[in-house]
Amino acid sequence: MQIPTSPNDPVNTQILAVAEDRVEGFHRLPFHAIAERCGLDAETVMQRLRAMLEAGVVRRVRQTLLATKLADGALVAWKLPEEKLQAAYEWLKVNDPFTGHVVLRNADPSLPGADYRLWTTLKVPIGSNTLEGHCDLLGRHIGAEHYVLLPAKGVFTLGVGHIRRRGLKPGDRKPEPAPMQTTAKVSLSPLEWRVLLTLKEQLAPEEIVPDPWTVRAASIGLSCDEYCSIAESLNERKVIGRFATFLEHVRTRSADGPVTHHNGLFHWTVPEGMEVRAGAECGRHHCMTHCYWRTGGEAFGGAQIMGVVHGLERDAVLAHKAAIDEHLEACGIPVLHTAVFWGERSEIKPSEISPDVYAAWMARMSAE
Repeated sequence: MQIPTSPNDPVNTQILAVAEDRVEGFHRLPFHAIAERCGLDAETVMQRLRAMLEAGVVRRVRQTLLATKLADGALVAWKLPEEKLQAAYEWLKVNDPFTGHVVLRNADPSLPGADYRLWTTLKVPIGSNTLEGHCDLLGRHIGAEHYVLLPAKGVFTLGVGHIRRRGLKPGDRKPEPAPMQTTAKVSLSPLEWRVLLTLKEQLAPEEIVPDPWTVRAASIGLSCDEYCSIAESLNERKVIGRFATFLEHVRTRSADGPVTHHNGLFHWTVPEGMEVRAGAECGRHHCMTHCYWRTGGEAFGGAQIMGVVHGLERDAVLAHKAAIDEHLEACGIPVLHTAVFWGERSEIKPSEISPDVYAAWMARMSAE
């Protein structure tokens, strides 16, 4: 019997509503954790996720990390001549493992910063280089006229759960403001790095088994208990993110159409001193997949709060933004400037964070 792979299949929807971004931290039996939360047996969960991964409906299944704790990072806005944008997009997608998201965006030309059309996320392993040094190198390769670094000072929301966000109404939000996570760095031992770097790699279909960590542990000469104990220690230190399933959310692999079609990067400028409160109020809205307090936004009307909302309809994305704007006003938080940068084309991949990989990459780049 053929296993259904559509995300709209009722059982798959039930699984994905949890598996995308609701399993926080490290779990020795991650598929059992998904099963427990979605009310199904673990065998069904594994069978369905394996089938969706093989069909290309699911892009990857992996343990995520809070990379802001492990590497210097920033959102980067790039200004290039229009004729160089597509080639720059392709070059960064293929050649820089430390660049994660690569997104072409557009905004109303009258808005400050509208001429920054290429947006990327960047992680540079601590001690390997500076963000500026890395971007200077990239800029020479892609022909950039200028770039702006927008490092995060605080994180309010991070979790791309498209399936569970279906049916959200504008203004739907958590009962309390979102807490802010800091980006303070954590120092790791060589053994902890070895565990972490194997832990974060995406699972192959054959690794979707009750205990996916035994083989990973053996690959670095550890027992499963030793490996999981170190992972649990890293989890306690807030280095571990989620056990997450990532859908091919735009490029559909089934007859159902895309999971999402539009995404807007929202900017808000608020009075100095109100950044934490504003970010907490924006980030409590269920529609937001990302919400950060960022510095360096002078070129974008002084924007400090930046976040992303996805949706199948452009008007629905705008309705969510209008509801957040109204909520900020009701909370007595003045919005001095706001903007939407719309996604046109995107490539999403995990950013590499290994210092050893960085050294090898720099040697290769220097030789070219």
